[in-house]
Parts: sequence; C-alpha cells; structure tokens
Amino acid sequence: MKQTDDRINVAIDGPAGAGKSTVAKLVAERLGYIYIDTGAMYRVVAYKALEDGVGPDHAAEAVRTAERLSIELRPGQQRQQVLADGEDVTDAIRSASVTSKVSAYASNPGIRDILVRKQQEMARKKGVVMDGRDIGTKVLPDAEVKIYLTASVEKRAQRRFEELPEGSTTMEELREDIARRDEMDRNREHSPLVQAEDAIRIDSTDMSIEEVTEKILAICSEAIARGVEQDE
Repeated sequence: MKQTDDRINVAIDGPAGAGKSTVAKLVAERLGYIYIDTGAMYRVVAYKALEDGVGPDHAAEAVRTAERLSIELRPGQQRQQVLADGEDVTDAIRSASVTSKVSAYASNPGIRDILVRKQQEMARKKGVVMDGRDIGTKVLPDAEVKIYLTASVEKRAQRRFEELPEGSTTMEELREDIARRDEMDRNREHSPLVQAEDAIRIDSTDMSIEEVTEKILAICSEAIARGVEQDE
C-alpha cells in the first residue's frame, strides 16, 4: 500500500491474546505509520510498581509510580523495544507475574488518565496504529478506522502459550488467566473493554495473521479514499 499525505489514525481494540499487537505492528509497517503498543505501557507501570513493592491495591502509590515513569517505545528488527527510565524491559514486562497483575493496575483511573494523555499526544499528528482495550472508545474516539479484534479463549490461550518460554506455565493456567482478565476488563468501572459502536468486529479464531492484516488494510484503504474525496 502506498503511503499518502492523507494520514489517518487506526484504533485496534480487543481482549487479551486476540493478536492485536502482532496485527497492529504489521498494519503500521505496511502503511508506513507509527505503531503504539498501549498494552506495553500498562505493563511497564505494572512491572515498575511490582518491582517497588507497590501492589494494585495501593492506588495512590501506583499512580505516583506512573507519573514518575519515562516510557519510550522504539522500533526493533524483530519486535518493538520498550524502555522504562532508560532500562530495556521488553522481556521483563511479558513475565507471568506482570501478566497476571496488569489488568488490576490498568483499572486504576489515575494510571489510565496519565497514560491516555501520553497516547493522545503521540497520535496528534495522525499516522499511528494503536492497540489496546479502550482506544476506539476513549483514547482515540475520532480515529478514522476502528477495529475490534477478538478470538475464542482457547485460541488466545494457545497463542500466548506459544509466545512464552517453555515450562513457564501451562495451557490450563493460561486459559484461566485469560478468562479472568476478560472478566476484569469487561467489568472494571473505568474504561471497560467494550466494542465501539462504529468499530468493525473481526473474529480471528480461524484466520491467519496475514488474513487479518489484509482485511484491516483494505478497511484503511477505503477510509483513506473517503478522506481524499472529502478534501477534493
């Protein structure tokens, strides 16, 4: 797909393990856009808070941790590099301990407010692909393309299992953890996981990554064409 000056913002939401980050990175690469992994930003906060002994129940202290943090996302050859206060935490934030707690930290409205402001600033100039839980509903409500990407719990657990180091967990533990996170994300008071009214729903259970990517790119092409027509 050719890059255009009529850049748009693309919001990809969905539950844990739906393939959002993988697809978002591919879409950004093909469009020549910037990929912003919001989930990684919440994982950084969880990682740092846990490292400092600040549990999710210590809401005010966790917010102060988020306020002090410098988070940087850098493109890498294989995957995006995540830095926290200059430290490479790309692997550390994907640990089982962080994964099991990140939703609890993400439900803290103070933490969400801090990170949402950072994310909106990143997207101000357009040309970003952002994935998370509330991108289309709260972070980028005016995004030209909104996607809700989902898959069965079994498929999502399988994908996570294949990503993690051998022996670090079991499929059953991952299934239970994903189901628990789904429940927390849907029922949290602030910015729950919901499909935006104008989002296009894609179930990736029986689709390959390339098929999902191509489908989203086609949707983006249509949105860009509409924008060009309106400007003429």
